[in-house]
This record gives sequence, structure tokens and C-alpha cells, in this order.
Amino acid sequence: MRKLQHSPITPRPFLLLLTMAALLSIPLLFFLLPASLPFPAAAQSSAISLACRATRFDSSCLDALSRSSDLPPSPSSLDLLKAALLAPLDALPSARSQAASILASSTAARASAARNCIDHLALSQRRLSDASNSLSEGRTADARTWAGAALLYQYDCWSALKYVNSSRRVADAMAALLDLTALTSNALSMIAALQRFGHDVSLWAPPQTERDGYWGDAPASSALRSGGGASSLISTFPIDRPPNATVCKTGSCDYRTVQEAVDAAPDLASDRFVIRIEAGVYEETVRIPFEKTNLVCIGDGMGVTVVTSSLSVGQNQGVLTTYDSATVAVFGDNFAARDLTFENSAGVGAHQAVAFRCDSDRSVLESVEFRGHQDTLYARSLRQLYRRCRITGTLDFIFGNSAAVFDRCSIEVVPRAEGLTKAGSNPVAAHGRTDPAQATGFVFNGCSINGSADYLAAYKRKPGAHRAYLGRPWKEYSRTVYVNCYMGEVVMPEGWLPWKGDFALSTLFYGEYGSWGPRASAATRVNWSSQVPEEHVGVYSLDNFIQGNEWVPSEQEFDEMNTGSVLC
Repeated sequence: MRKLQHSPITPRPFLLLLTMAALLSIPLLFFLLPASLPFPAAAQSSAISLACRATRFDSSCLDALSRSSDLPPSPSSLDLLKAALLAPLDALPSARSQAASILASSTAARASAARNCIDHLALSQRRLSDASNSLSEGRTADARTWAGAALLYQYDCWSALKYVNSSRRVADAMAALLDLTALTSNALSMIAALQRFGHDVSLWAPPQTERDGYWGDAPASSALRSGGGASSLISTFPIDRPPNATVCKTGSCDYRTVQEAVDAAPDLASDRFVIRIEAGVYEETVRIPFEKTNLVCIGDGMGVTVVTSSLSVGQNQGVLTTYDSATVAVFGDNFAARDLTFENSAGVGAHQAVAFRCDSDRSVLESVEFRGHQDTLYARSLRQLYRRCRITGTLDFIFGNSAAVFDRCSIEVVPRAEGLTKAGSNPVAAHGRTDPAQATGFVFNGCSINGSADYLAAYKRKPGAHRAYLGRPWKEYSRTVYVNCYMGEVVMPEGWLPWKGDFALSTLFYGEYGSWGPRASAATRVNWSSQVPEEHVGVYSLDNFIQGNEWVPSEQEFDEMNTGSVLC
């Protein structure tokens, strides 16, 4: 057997020298490490500081992330983002509890505001969770959409309480909500920075808008096409199968009311649930909750199948809110409708009276009419497409904080209900973006902006008394763009109307590209509006603005749908 060879024993003096050298190198190691390889605590602090530079409320961001127990010693960009989203998620239960406590001893108006507030915060929690989950899957645009909606719902909760702030309990709840919105805004800004700059946190910067010279990352060649093309026609408006439920006034269908059919739909459906609503006038309010996904409502035509009610803020000031006044309100994602009329029949004297309120992400409405006066269409949040629709009203009759595209729609100003000779200003759009990182705005593509026949007659009798505008800024970062739209004679030459004084005039973005018609001249527009450069018009394409290539049916599919014999 071969014997193992032993290493020779190191002499003691040499071993002593090695030990002394090692001891002497320790101070040198401490001196060199910070410059090349930070200690874990320093690495985490540095990453937090860099990430928080991208936010609007950096002190709130630094405090929240520094206290986070979920961050590893050397956090990645995704680690930082998830911790930033977890901060408002952790704060939400307390905010909801404070809102609930207001219900205990309240006036009717305060109780109404508190109930709405609780609903808004529940939606906010869901959308923040969705945003966090989507980041892990690399769906940054979805995460930004959902975090932006979560911020909107928190703001709306705060805004609801603002009008009933007559107690210490309400004031405390509002203060907590401001802290919550700051945390959510920080997370949203960081998502926007990731989308713009990538994962290198050292490049991150605060959100910018077109007014800052930032037009987004859409290629100059992005086409302003009218369809998306990734989704099939079958997935949106199934025309080759019988409906899942039918509604009619005669009693010969499955249900007599639209709401009964909605209630019968399965929760969280992965396949389309089609409700066929036959000709008739349905006097009811319809609520489609968050759980009713992939719902499709199909009628017999605009003005033929009509869903109507007359709820309005004027009926019970302070108790019935704009939010509550909607004839039809949708929360379930992937909602679709066609060949219908949604109406609020309350007159302009009734104040805000919503015909349709939409909080459905990736919703498509085709050949749908929206009839009302003030606040007709509440395109409140998330991503929405309106194709070949007709929208009528008097004041701010398209409003909200969604990312909505209106494609080849007819936008008509109607006379004031008090009479055809009643004068007034009639702004079409009132977009409500509150944060520059929200990827929201209204885009009108190939639409007609004009008056109804009655309004045109009144305008021609007394032009100076009837003033229609393209929009006015409801909130600080309002964004509205008209692309290749017809500007009828009723549109005022200046185009846009201020909200009050100079509010939002330096932060909004109001743009036009390719306007045509009697009132298309850019020379007469207000100096706080813009003409969109041709190289940037692709920013407002369906694919770029609402990621339409992922879910919007193509032009050909829409045309085929319009000739489907089953539904026509």
C-alpha cells in the first residue's frame, strides 16, 4: 500500500510573519471596501436614495423604504419597486378603518361620502396587488396602469371627504389619505422610471410630460391605426354562437331586466358571457361589479335598445354624488358593449347626471350612444376604447382620469335644457389626471366635434351666446389630444377653456394634430395648447397609448362584426 505524503511543517518564524501581515491588512481592507464593494447596509441605503430620486415625495419614499423589512441587503430595481408598492398596501387597512369609523355617527351626506370612500379604497387595494404581481411577470405597462388607478381611487376617497369635512374624525381620515396617496405616487413614479430608463436605478428621474419635452418612447413611425389586431373578433363580440342570456320587455326571454342578466353571469369568468338585450326602453340602473369579468352586452341598435334612468346630484344635494348618479356603472374588466344607448334623462338643471361610468380595464364600446347633459360619460379609470360611438351633452360631458381612445366618434353639444336660447359655455372634455406619472389622457382620433341639429340652429340665431370648447382642465395634469378631427363651426376659435384663473395651465397638455373643418385654425388657439409634432403623433396610437395591439380587435374584425347577420 502506498503511504500518504504529508506536507512539510511550516517553520514557526514564517507563520508569525504571516499572522502579522494579515493583522496589518485589516485597516487597509476597511479603507478600500467602500470604494469598490459597499457593505450591505450601505448598498441598500444607496439604492433607496437613488430610487427615491425618481419620486415626487422623496422624504416619504426614503422613510418608507428605509423602514421596509422586505428589502434584501443589495436590492434590485424590482425589489425596490415591490417594497414601494407594499408601503401603501400596508397603510390601506388603517385608511379603510378610519373611513368606516365615519359611518358610525354621521349626517346623510357624510355617510354617503364615507361609503363611497370605502368602495374606492377596496378597489385601490385590488389594483395595487395587481400592479405588484404584474411586475414579476415583466408587464410594466399593466403595472403602471393599475398603480395609477389605485392612486385615482385614493384621491377620489379624499375628495369625497373634502366636501363633508366638518369633524375631527373626517380631518384625521383625510390626513391619513394624503400620506397614503404620497406612498402610492412614489411607487407609481418608480414604475414610470423603470419603464423609461430600465433597471439601472442610477438613471431614474422624476416623471415628465409633454410639457417638459418628454413625449414617451413610441417610435416615430407608430401608425394611428384604428384597430389593435391581437385579439380575435370571437373573443370580443362572439357572433357565431347563441347568447348566454337574453333580456326583453315581453317576458319571452330569460330576464326582464338587464341587472338580472348581469347577476346571473359567473364571477371571474375567463370566457365571454354574452347578454343579448332586445329592442325596448329599460328604465333601470345597472351595476356590473368587479367580479363580473368578460361581460358583453349587445342590443338591437343605438336608440333602439335604450337603458335609461334620471338620477342626478340635483335630486339630493350632498347625498347623491356624481359617482352614484350613473345609469350604468361597470367595474368588471374586459367589458364590451355594442348597438345600445345608455342615457341619463335628467336635465341640465339637475347638475351632474352620469349616463355611463366605466372602471373596466380593457373595455371596448362600439356603436354605443351616450345621451345626457352635464357629465354624460364618466370614463373614470384604466384603459378604454370607444369606436363609432355618439356622445351628447352640454358641460364636461366626457370626463374622468382614464386612458381612453375615442375612435371616429360623433361628439355633439346639445342645447341647454332650459331652452334653445339659453347661453353658456360648453366644454366637451374634462380630463382629471392628478399625477404626471399616470399614463392617462383622452385621445380623440378621427372624430367629429359639432353641435346637434337643435344646437346648430340656436347657434346660428345667436352665435355669441353659444360657446363650445374642446375641453378644460379638471385636474392639474389634465391631458387631452385631438388627432385628425373635424372641428365644427360651433367650436370657439380659441379652442380651449380655462377651469379657473390660471389653474393647471402650466402643467396640462392639450394638443391637436391634423385638425380640419371651419374651426381648425391653430393660429387662434390659446397659447397654453399645443400642436403635436408629426414625429410624436405616434405616442397617441392605440398600440402605444392603451396597448391596443394586445387586446383591441383589428379594423377588419370590427368591419366583419358590423355585418354579422346574427346580431344585426
